[in-house]
Amino acid sequence: MVDAARAGAPGMGAGEVFQIFRDGRARTKAEIATLTGLARSTVAPRMDALLAAGLLKPAGEAVSTGGRPPARVAFNALAGLVLAIDLGATHATVAVADLSGSILVSTTHGVDIAAGPEPVLDQVLAEGVELLRRAPDAPLVGVGIGVPGPVEHSTGMPTNPPIMPGWDRFNVPAYVQRLFAVPVLVDNDVNILALGEQALSWPGVQDLVFVKVATGIGAGIISGGALQRGARGSAGDLGHVQVPYSHDSPRPPEDERDLEAIASGPAIAAELRNDGMDAISAADVVRLARSGDAAAGAAVRQAGREVGEVLATVVNLLNPRVIVIGGAVAHAGEHLLAGVREVVYRRSIPLATQHLAVVQSQAGETAGVLGATIMVTQQVLSSEAVEEWVARA
Repeated sequence: MVDAARAGAPGMGAGEVFQIFRDGRARTKAEIATLTGLARSTVAPRMDALLAAGLLKPAGEAVSTGGRPPARVAFNALAGLVLAIDLGATHATVAVADLSGSILVSTTHGVDIAAGPEPVLDQVLAEGVELLRRAPDAPLVGVGIGVPGPVEHSTGMPTNPPIMPGWDRFNVPAYVQRLFAVPVLVDNDVNILALGEQALSWPGVQDLVFVKVATGIGAGIISGGALQRGARGSAGDLGHVQVPYSHDSPRPPEDERDLEAIASGPAIAAELRNDGMDAISAADVVRLARSGDAAAGAAVRQAGREVGEVLATVVNLLNPRVIVIGGAVAHAGEHLLAGVREVVYRRSIPLATQHLAVVQSQAGETAGVLGATIMVTQQVLSSEAVEEWVARA
């Protein structure tokens, strides 16, 4: 039946038929024939092949209209597992998910990305092995990893990452594949956060920008429903955009620093230290702002304004429906978000802001690992990949 599904009557192959089931709904062969316009004799071998490969599973019987009730089948989300890893500058979340994106088990802990690729990867991969032991019994089909720096997505290699010493051109996929002989996909952490935030909070939105303000600053861009990485994977690098001078800013006109040097967590902390306050990191900034310290709150709001100066250009250029503000500094209450909104709505053109929502991230610590899972399933469950899966079965 596999051969029939791959080379049978003209029309959709098994891989294309499978895409219909990814919405989670159970269907009969007759319903698929109606949806696709294919003859039932064409649909049947394709669905039988998907059942044999484990990608579909029986899902009971439909209501009979006379005679034997037709059998329904549905997407088998446990046909495989994904190991998802979200690395930040100071944290790591490791999770195992099924093929529908449901997080089955996960753990989050502190990490020092500057320790270098081998110690960091050894730690999170060991945690991945333990989580896989606790997960349902199913084959691992892929590993998705987000890192806090620019990544050449086609190779999975970080490229000159400013806060990741020792990671430049390190072959992350090859290192991981010494332990797991499956596809390994690597991307900038903000890109996977954008995928996760869209899936969790804005599933119907096709144009979304996720902005992470933490140790660094970056953006994940979803346009027309697709993640935009650019020609070499560097799209969304807001942190290295020079902030336009504004007469509203306390900065002098000759201040030509980029956004990360002005509005990141460490940059705000440095400003507060200059005023005699005990602040070293983004966490300190958040602690002070949330405790009601007026100077810290004002500094975070001004950082939001500086982010807004850059985002106003992004809004005019890309016309997103939603801008989501996340990252460690976004935990400082409404201060950052208020500053961003203040400038974006004032500086962007009215048509672009008429229905624009500027909101705080609601996805929490699972957004990154969910996005990494989506990145993997987009590849391993593509029509072409499913055809190969069926052929192997």
